Amino acid sequence: MTEPTDNTPPAAQVADVSDKLADKPKLPKRGMSPAVVTAAATGIGSAALLAALLYANRSRKKKPDPE
Repeated sequence: MTEPTDNTPPAAQVADVSDKLADKPKLPKRGMSPAVVTAAATGIGSAALLAALLYANRSRKKKPDPE
């Protein structure tokens, strides 16, 4: 049987995370709270549901006789 080898690099060779992130620009913080986003998503979802139900119900309405 072969013995497992430990190929982890020494601590001096591992790049520091702060060095990697130093070159990236900082993104501006968003002004909307999660509650506002949730409320907007709920409103959009309920409007879409209402539109789908109204569209599905169009074929059930009685059409007037063309006389």
